[in-house]
Amino acid sequence: MPCFTVHIRDEWLAVPCRDTTNTIRWLGHEALKRYVKNKPDNGGITAVKDTRFVVRRCQGLGLLDADDTVEDVLEDNDFVELGNDRMHLKYKNYISLDGNTLTSTDLVNLGRGLYKIKLTQEAERKVVQARELLDTIVKENKVVYGITTGFGKFARTVIPVSKLKELQENLVRSHSAGVGNPLSPERTRMLLALRINVLAKGYSGISLETLHAMIQAFNASCLSFVPEKGTVGASGDLAPLSHLALGLIGEGKMWSPKSGWADAKYVLEAHGLKPISLKPKEGLALINGTQMITSLGAEAVERAQAIARQADIIAALTLEVLKGTTKAFDSDIHSLRPHPGQIEVALRFRSLLDSDHHPSEIAESHRFCDRVQDAYTMRCCPQVHGVTNDTITFVQNIINTEINSMCHFFHCTQNCSTTNFRGETISGGNFHGEYPAKALDFLAIAVHELASISERRTERLCNPSLSELPAFLVNEGGLNSGFMIAHCTAAALVSENKVLCHPSSVDSLSTSAATEDHVSMGGWAARKALRVVEHVEQVLAIELLAACQGIEFLRPLRTTTPLEKVYDLVRSVVKPWIKDRFMSPDIEAVHRLLLDQKVWNVAKPYIDKYQTEYIPESRPGSPTAFSLEPPASPRKRVRHE
Repeated sequence: MPCFTVHIRDEWLAVPCRDTTNTIRWLGHEALKRYVKNKPDNGGITAVKDTRFVVRRCQGLGLLDADDTVEDVLEDNDFVELGNDRMHLKYKNYISLDGNTLTSTDLVNLGRGLYKIKLTQEAERKVVQARELLDTIVKENKVVYGITTGFGKFARTVIPVSKLKELQENLVRSHSAGVGNPLSPERTRMLLALRINVLAKGYSGISLETLHAMIQAFNASCLSFVPEKGTVGASGDLAPLSHLALGLIGEGKMWSPKSGWADAKYVLEAHGLKPISLKPKEGLALINGTQMITSLGAEAVERAQAIARQADIIAALTLEVLKGTTKAFDSDIHSLRPHPGQIEVALRFRSLLDSDHHPSEIAESHRFCDRVQDAYTMRCCPQVHGVTNDTITFVQNIINTEINSMCHFFHCTQNCSTTNFRGETISGGNFHGEYPAKALDFLAIAVHELASISERRTERLCNPSLSELPAFLVNEGGLNSGFMIAHCTAAALVSENKVLCHPSSVDSLSTSAATEDHVSMGGWAARKALRVVEHVEQVLAIELLAACQGIEFLRPLRTTTPLEKVYDLVRSVVKPWIKDRFMSPDIEAVHRLLLDQKVWNVAKPYIDKYQTEYIPESRPGSPTAFSLEPPASPRKRVRHE
């Protein structure tokens, strides 16, 4: 009997097919039935028949028509992939790029395929003006680096006008020397969008015709094969950006939802597009900048911000389960050390745990216990989580500045006080990736602490001598192992992060015959920052699972209203742990909640309401001019007396 292997999310499923006249749609539905059967929450799929999906070959990623029969398009033992196609999302609107106003949030949304791109009229005017200057240089046979000369060590080699087009094409071809797996379609879209945004500033000399061709390729999701490795981060991300440009000129490989992976010229043709014909200097304009570091950095900082917010909620739930005190979050304590992140985190804890606003039966149950204070992993959350929040803000500012900066080393400069170009070219060093590289190394170090402290809280939940709960949060210990190995997974991820947090930007190797004798290594800084953030998300998913399981042993007591809402959200995708079962799907399901920021969205209305109900007021004797809250009653925030 023919059998086909279908990839859904992170699982491979064997689907036998007795009748090969069945359609590809039938194959997809059969695979989905097997997938949801293995999931405690049905994988988030409510009705298999109503689920929309696309099917493509694993090799080449070519789309398969749902109405084709299996025998017509597949062979026995073929591998196919089933899933949502983000590139088929309906565009909500356009984002108008001018090189000055794009944000990291916008860039991530462009990567997800939520928007198309167009240029502002002012951006088009600047692009045309700069190109006219470049054309004048060529007509006057001036010797200018990268326009009429070679590159790097060959900067003094003058190139004949008849070979200027070949010069630019050779630059793109020779610099397309990256290795490794290609960037995902989402990340390639971010890279292309960011390159378009930088060129829209109008300082590179790119022609409006070429820039429009890039925008058409973006809007059609024609995406070049861009290997993830090969950049040293100065002169910018030369290798990945060259691969990006290579597909646009009709060479190398490209991917689109319609074609899958194919030769670039055929992918462009399939969408009614023509390869770009490079004019003088345009090859250099396409490949010189920090856009790979910055685009991956934008995703890293956006995800870091999302998980940092949710880490406060998860830690607050753990504190409830471990019967901790809220004394450590008193606003007066934090006003004595007024770091913005620390104050913000403490306020979030109060908004989730304040007994005046949200009575907690769990808190009441231990009000008169003899415990004086909690372990640092709970008591010091504002200090540890707080500096992570402040670091994310710092890094986001650098990334947003970099997103809208002209990183090309060779500018057609404009007088800042007028709208007229000075009519000259200046060779500078804005391509150097040190700013985003250092920032992303810092981000990895800071966000890792969320996992480091979370893993210790999970240990406390699983350890009966610390939690007063059953060992590893399961009944009939010995017969059942419960969360024993889930905690080991968290520990393994934290340990891996320790290595990944070693800064890549402290390294530099001289390249290009010592012409580029100091580099940032920012590409690796960005890639490993993303890996660290993903590990942090997974560690916190495990803690959230463990905290919700701890709640089961405290029933019928209830926690505060916002934390009960978080518990309900988790239980909508993961059932309580009655006896041992396959745990990875549970972790994956909760990780998905965090990725979609659903934990934050459930708790945010309660956090916002708590904050709006307090009017800043002066407090006699307070070191600061105002407090976010009125003085506490003796009952407020005091869980242990």
